[in-house]
Formats: sequence, structure tokens, C-alpha cells
Amino acid sequence: MESRTAVMRNVLRILAYLCFWILAEAQMKIPPETVQQWASVFSVELRDLTTKYSGSLLLQKKLKDVEPVIKIVDVRGDDLVKDYSDDIERMLKSKMKSVKRLAESAEDADLYHEYNASLEFDYYNSMLINTVDEDGNNVELGGEFPLEENEHFNNLPVNTQQSNIQIPTNVYNKDPNILNAIYNSEALNDVFISNFQRDPTLTWQYFGSSFGFFRIYPGIKWTPDTNGVVAFDCRNRNWYIQAATSPKDIIIMVDVSGSMKGLKMTIAKHTINTILDTLGENDFVNLIAYTDYVRYVEPCFKGTLVQADLDNREHFKVLVEDLNVKGEAKIKNALKESFKILNEARVKGQGSMCNQAIMLITDGAMEDFESVFEEFNWPDRRVRVFTYLIGREMTFAQNTKWIACNNKGYYTHISTLADVQENVMEYLHVLSRPMVINHDHDIIWTEAYMDTVLPNTKELFYTKAQSLLLMTSVAMPVFSKKKETLSHGILLGVVGTDIPLMEVMKLAPRYMLGTHGYAFLLNNNGYILAHPDLRPLYKDGKKLKPKPNYNSVDLSEVEWEDTDEMLRTAMVRGETGSITLNVRASVDKGKRPLNLVNNYFYTNIDETPFSFGMVLTKGHGSLMIIGSVSVEEGLHDLTSPDLSIASEWTYCETDIDPAHRKYSQLQAAISYLLGKEPDLECDELLLQQMLFDAVVTAPLEAYWNTLLLNDRLEPGVETAFLGTRSGLMRTMRYTGTETRVAKKFLTPSDKANLFTIDHFPLWYRLAVENTPGKFYYYSVNDKGVNYVVATTAVTVTSGGRTAMAGAIGVQMSLDLLERRFWAITKQPSDADCSNIEGVCPLNCQSSDLNCFLVDNNGFIVLSKERNEVSRFFGEVDGSVMAALIKMGMFKKISLFDYQAMCKNSHHHASSARPLLSPVYIIVALIRWFFSNALMFLLDFNLCGLWHSDYFVDAKAGYHTTLRQKKVEAMQPCDTAYPGFMYDPSIREANSLIKCGRCQKMFVVQQIPNSNLVLVVTQADCDCSRQFGPILLEPKEIKYNATVKCNRMKSQKARRRPESCHAYHPKENAKECGKASSISLSFVLLSANLLLSMVLLCWM
Repeated sequence: MESRTAVMRNVLRILAYLCFWILAEAQMKIPPETVQQWASVFSVELRDLTTKYSGSLLLQKKLKDVEPVIKIVDVRGDDLVKDYSDDIERMLKSKMKSVKRLAESAEDADLYHEYNASLEFDYYNSMLINTVDEDGNNVELGGEFPLEENEHFNNLPVNTQQSNIQIPTNVYNKDPNILNAIYNSEALNDVFISNFQRDPTLTWQYFGSSFGFFRIYPGIKWTPDTNGVVAFDCRNRNWYIQAATSPKDIIIMVDVSGSMKGLKMTIAKHTINTILDTLGENDFVNLIAYTDYVRYVEPCFKGTLVQADLDNREHFKVLVEDLNVKGEAKIKNALKESFKILNEARVKGQGSMCNQAIMLITDGAMEDFESVFEEFNWPDRRVRVFTYLIGREMTFAQNTKWIACNNKGYYTHISTLADVQENVMEYLHVLSRPMVINHDHDIIWTEAYMDTVLPNTKELFYTKAQSLLLMTSVAMPVFSKKKETLSHGILLGVVGTDIPLMEVMKLAPRYMLGTHGYAFLLNNNGYILAHPDLRPLYKDGKKLKPKPNYNSVDLSEVEWEDTDEMLRTAMVRGETGSITLNVRASVDKGKRPLNLVNNYFYTNIDETPFSFGMVLTKGHGSLMIIGSVSVEEGLHDLTSPDLSIASEWTYCETDIDPAHRKYSQLQAAISYLLGKEPDLECDELLLQQMLFDAVVTAPLEAYWNTLLLNDRLEPGVETAFLGTRSGLMRTMRYTGTETRVAKKFLTPSDKANLFTIDHFPLWYRLAVENTPGKFYYYSVNDKGVNYVVATTAVTVTSGGRTAMAGAIGVQMSLDLLERRFWAITKQPSDADCSNIEGVCPLNCQSSDLNCFLVDNNGFIVLSKERNEVSRFFGEVDGSVMAALIKMGMFKKISLFDYQAMCKNSHHHASSARPLLSPVYIIVALIRWFFSNALMFLLDFNLCGLWHSDYFVDAKAGYHTTLRQKKVEAMQPCDTAYPGFMYDPSIREANSLIKCGRCQKMFVVQQIPNSNLVLVVTQADCDCSRQFGPILLEPKEIKYNATVKCNRMKSQKARRRPESCHAYHPKENAKECGKASSISLSFVLLSANLLLSMVLLCWM
């Protein structure tokens, strides 16, 4: 019995092996020689097609003909960086001179003005101009104010003959102080106009008053928000705060004891956030909450100061929302902790090394705290203490004021939300005293920022390069020069002007930097002002929004190959030098990696906190062609209808003389060359190169037209194009718009494929990294429309050196490529199969096969399934892509994005109280009504209700502060993602992939003279269970708590601002406080309090 069982087992085992062998033998055999033949034939047809319709051979011949008359020169980065930085320095100095003239004028006007408490003065209120009442009469402070659209000011309607006044809703527009200050500032009108005439490249000029009004030139119509509120307060702007004060270290101490519950805590939180809004990246901060023990709001920041950049400020604001009250307030230990942090920072040379202050937010101070000041702050009083008494209770007002007055600070009493803004701003005036008394007019430059205040500026998000949307401001404080108020250190306000960073970066012209070269600018903190890889916006649904940390992107987060931060450190220190780095760059929205060797050159910009850097790519990026032709010859070819030049480049400066603003760059260049506009300032070298390129490329126009007139033009060939380093482009449309598949290609909206101030066209950048003469093919999916682009580089050789002259190519429909491909990859039924081992005849369109054209980065150029075109091959067939990666045919390149936005996984859960009974519901509703009514009354200064402006602002402020903070769907994060590059040394491959019950065969063959490979796979063997798709999706880099903490509080190398004004012996520190004058009907208040307490006890 046992022997029979053993025999049966052996038989079954043999049968199993036999079945497996039969199954394995049954796999399709794809003959590699057939695929190789297809690739060879398709290569010839593809090359003939693209060569013919692009005209690449003709252009290369014409370049060969001019080789004897051209020179190839080295682009010397060290010379260029000096020249460009000098140009930038001159530009920025002219802006500084304009601001100085404004400051002098404002101070002189104040010096000779005597305050008039009964002054009546009408001025143009920017919100009320051109507004009429029901009877058709101009409203008060309105009047007719002519406005005209001006291209120089983003096509906004402006008045270049007059400035006007913007006043926040919470400031009474007829207050005597306001009227006197506005009357004084009228003197600035003539200076605004004079500055603009001297320097027509100036943009907005302005004066921000310490009383809260904002004088802006040119005058505009200011639009309130949807609630009719003007929330913009110039004193909150970074340019005002930086100019008004020196850098500072701030410890915010907030009382979170049980007595701070309710409205008090709401006011305290709003006060904290308002203080945080007054800080900038040159300041340092920490936040302590105290009861009977000391708690750091962010435990990670225990015992230290962190830079008050946008990231950290917003982080604190989120944490402040979660503060809860309990326990008894013990101020002594919290003060000691605060002094220790500030003293340690000073001793170790950390923080700002300038002003130091403690902001105490409390509803009362009962302890004996004098000993703390004796131990840590007296007699030098290096640390100022500012106190904010929260709530209506005045019992501890004297103690709280004593703290401020005995520590060179300032005391304020805040009893409503509407009081917060004005009271917080007082500390800035105190910190400014030493600077004002000394009359030190420090000029400050802000970090990069995006101005979304002026009307319609968000439209620029969609029309300008993201990396150049930002601007910087130069500003200077304005002081009272009256002798009788000298010791008071009265700050009148701040004057300034904006400088769009795009205008600054135009001074480093793209054509000199080459295809992959670029220029960039960063500040003393290592944060980027301008860089082609800076992406300050993200897409939230259909809207573009600024990222929360858009202006605190560090150079190390963009130039992330600078792992030792040698480049960053040198630039932050203001050094001059150069460095070479091997970098992994990417193009086509990060999909296509490039390995480049970049030479970085850098230097500082004198009298500013900025450093300028530029990159030249080693090899073709460091060589330039210089050709020469006569102006007459060049002009003839420059007027061809198929020719255009880079509209964003500066061939001629058309913004200096308003009469020149009507010209496009091409019109300006032609007018200058013809002698019609000799006063235009033009780039002579760029014009010379443009003329030379126009002559050399002129024969292509006739060549393309000949093909167009030929009746045998192949359907699907749509556009021929070429581009040169001078930004010149020629384009031939072989088909009309109605029949053209790629309707957007090379149109003004197709920024990726045009020469812009930010980059060379995509097809140009891909061509120059490919072997000259060999076409580079890639597919494009434009909202579901697929087409193919073929491009190649053309070169010039002289003196044994070869330089890139440009790129030329053709754009085709996918239909054309498919017709050619399917015809070639189909063996006829009578094919000779005698010497072929495997399936014969073979047909790519049969259901047994899947055939793909894949480019060198792994993207599908052609497939039977149209929806697979332009997708990554690994996403469609993970099994074959995995095999190709294992074979080394494709290599994975790790890329990183430190400016990414990821979905926010944190959500605030709202707790709900159980409903006990119907009575509870009624009582809860009554309590809700009266408590809100009480808070409503407490939140207003009823003495000011005669002025509707107060009413609107208080209402808006109340709702803004008390509503639950919206949790953004996206938050900044770091991501890693893969890219892939084909190794051309591996020309062919074939193998079997074991996939469960079947084996999948594939054959890969390089298509000669291209960047494509032909992939033929067996269709009836599904490997998706064994091999998942290979995706290019970025993955968030998760940091553990320790790493995250270290990253948040890490102090990178930075350069402190040169000036510091923290002390002056003549400072009058006795002016140290005031209380808000708010009165409320005692009967009304008592009734509401009593009713609220009754309901509270009942519940």
C-alpha cells in the first residue's frame, strides 16, 4: 500500500513538472531581431521627417558658413558678477536717494508747523474719492480725483499728479492729530512728483504716519473689503516696523491663570498675535505662559530664542489658539525665566544683540516682584518691560504700571479687542526713542514680500513668473526735529518706496548667463528674494495663493546640493568668491532630471543687506558666440513676419521715458537701430547678437515657406521653430489654427516654451543637453490634447572650441507619429519567417502585444492606449520598468522639494456638551444670547459710537478674533520624489518576468539617433499582482519630534544688521504709560453682569 502511494506521488510530481514546463514553453517568444529591425527603420523615417520639416541641416550649414567670421569667447563669471552687482547697487542707491528726499521734506514741514487743535482741513481720502451721495454731490473728504490707467503701475487707474490718503477704519479721519499730520505731509506731494521725474522707474512712494494714516503716490482709489472695512494699517507693515525700531529680542509672558478666562483670554490672545505681527526676521522671540508654574508655549523652544521669521510666528499663533486658563498667577518665576533667556542670549552673542524686552500680558500683578528686577535688570535696565493690563478691572493697575515705568518700558490698559492694535503699537515708539533722539536715519530694506493690498494685484499671480512676483521696500524713519520735544524722541512716521524684484533681476540679462544659467538674490538671513526655482504660490482648488512661508525660503532649500552650506554661508557673510557644485537639476515641472556642473559666483551689494549670485553651467554655459553683421543687413531680416524676440528681456529700456512705454521690445530695438529713437538706452551687445542671429537664420523662412507651398506636405506636421541665445525665435505654422492640434504651443500663454526673464524655452533646454544633430523627442499632454515635439541643438566651432548657437525643431500631432509607427511595426503575412525564432509575423497592433515608445526619462511618447501617452512608463507597467531599472537601463535619481505643500492631517476637534433636557436647551440659548450681548458691549468704546468708522471696525475685529481659526487644507512640507534617466550605453535588453502562473517576455531596443527606446511586451501575462506600479508621486519626508524640534530652532549663519539703537542717555523714560478712556453705562453693565451670573449659577 505504501509503495503504491509513493509511486503515485512520483507520478504526480512528474506531471506537475511537465505541466510547468509546457506552460513555460507556451509563453510568447518575441524575436529581438524583429524589434531591432523595427527600431532601425523607424529611426531613419523619424530622422528624415524631423530633419526635413525643421530645416536643421540647413541651419547647421549656414552656421558652418559663418564660422570664419565669428568668435567664441569665455563668459567670465567673476567679471560679470561684479558688473551686475554694480548695476544693481546703482539702481538701489537711486531709490535710497528718493527716500532721503522724502524724509527731509517731511521733517522740515513738521519743524515749521505749529499744532492747531481746531484745524479744519479737507484732503483726498482714497476710499471716498469720486464718490457721490444720493443727491449726486461729492461726499465729504471725497471730491473729483482724476484717475487714468498706467502701464507702469500694473495698469491700475492712478493719478500721477497727486497723492492721497488712506486711513484704517479704526482711526477717526477727523481727529485733530490726524488733520495736523496730514496737513504737514502735503509737502510731500511735490517731492513725490519730483522723484518720479528724476527716476521714472520708481513705483509706489509713500509716507506712513505714526498716527495711522498712509499717504500714497500716485493717488489711487482704495477698495474696502466685503464688510466695508479698511483693515490695512501702515504701522503693521514690515517696512514701517523695521524702519521705526532696531532689531529686538522679545519674550512674551502671558498670564493663563483662572482669572483670565472668557473675554480677557480672547483679548490676551489677540494681543499676542498683534505683537507677533510687529516682528520680523531680524528679531528673535519666545512665548511663555505662566500660572503657578512656567510653561513654554512651544516646549521645543525651552530656554532659547528663535528667529521671528514667518514660519515661527505662524507656528506660535497656532499654539496660542489652544491656550487654556487655570490655576493662580505667580509672576516671579516667569520673570526670572525670561530674564535668564535674554541674559544668556546676550552673553553668548545670540539673538539680535540689540534691543531686549519682556512683554507682560496679565490682568494683575500681586506678588512682590521688585527683587527680580534688582537681581536681573537694575541698575542698567538693559531689558525693557512692557505691560498690558487686560480687562476692565483697575485694582492692579498701579503695580502693572510700576513694572513698566521702572524698567524703561510702557504700560497700557486694554479692555476691548478694538483697543489692542493702538496699544501694542506704543512699544514701537518707545523702542524708537534712542534712534530718534540721536537722529540716526538708518535706511532699511525689507525681506521679499508679495503685495496683495492694492486692488487687482492678485491678477499678477497668473501673468508673471512666480519667482519674480515679489518685491522689497526701502524705508527711512521720519523724526520730529523740534528742540522742545527732543528727549521725547517723537517718531513722525516712515517714508518708503517699493522695488519690484523683477526689475532688479533684469540687470543680470538672461542671454549672458546661458541656457541653464541664472541669477539670484538673498538677504542677510539667507532668505531668497529672487531665484528662478522660488515658488511662492500654490494652487488651492482653482485659486493661486501665497504659501504661508513664501518669504522665508532659505537658499539651502533651493540650492540643496550645497550640503555643507558653503555657498550660503559665504553669501550671508557678504563675501565675494566662487564655488563649483555638481547638481541634480530638473526641468519640465521637475519631471526630467539633469546632471549639471554649476559654477557659482557671488558678491555683496553695498549699503544693503543683500548678496547677489549667479550661475554659469560648465561647458556650453561658459562659452558665447560673438558675430557681427551690418545694421542694414540685420534690419532687413529683423522685420520678417515669422520672427519674434523675448518680450520679457530688456533689449532697450522702455520704462525710463514714458513716451517709450508704447513700444514693444522689438519695436524699440528697430526704432533705435533706424536712428528714430537715439535716446533709448539699449544693450548694444544683445542687439548685435540679435542682428547676427536674424541674418544667419533668415534662410529658414524661405525654406519653410517652400515646404508649406508644397502640396505634399505631410498631414500632422504643425509647427517648425528655432531659437537662439539672443532670445530670437522664428516660427512657421504649417497648419491653420482650426486644424492644428497643439493650439497653445508657442503662443504668448505658453510660457514654458518661450524665452522669459526666468528661463529659456523647455525645448531649448532639453536640446542643448542632447548630442547636437540628434533629435530629442518628448510628448506633451495639454489638458487631454497630446502632441509630440522634436528638438535638436545647433553648434558653431571656432579655434578648436564648440559653442551652442541655438536649437531648432518641429512639433507634430500624435496621429502622424502613430501612422508611421504602426506601419513599420507590422510584419506582412507573407514575411519570411524561416530564420526567425519566435512569433512571426509580428504585429504591434495585435492583442498579444503591447508596444511603447518611451523617452529617456521614462515617459510614454506613443502607445496603443491614448490615455497612456505622456504618463510615466512605470505607472503603466511596473513589472517591465522594475526589470529595466534592475538591468541598469534606467537609473533612479533622487530629487527633493523643500517648498512643497502637503495635505494637513491635523484637524481641530470641537467638543460638544450633552443636551440634558429641553430646559437646558432653553437656558443655554438664553445664556448664549446674553453672554454675546455682554461681550458685544464690552468690546466697544461707546463714547466713540457717534463715529460709524469705530462701529464697523469693532464689529469686524470682534468677528475676526473670535471665530474659530480655519484649518488650512495644505501646509508647507518637505518631499522626496524620484526621477529616471536612461543609460544610452545599454542599447538593447530582453528577458522573462515570472508572474505567478505565467512568464512575461519583453524586448527593449534603442532607437538610433534619438532619445527613445522601443518597448515590446507580452500583453496576455498580467503581472500587476506581483509588481505594483512605479510612481513619481512625491512623498512627504516625515521628521520625528527631535529632528523637527532641532530644525525649528536651529540658528543658521546670518549677518546682523549693522546698526543698533538700544540706548540714549537723554531718553525721557518717565513717559511710560496710559490707560484707555472707555466709559460704559454702569446700570447697563450691572444689569448684564447680574443676569449673566444668575444664568451661570442656574446652569
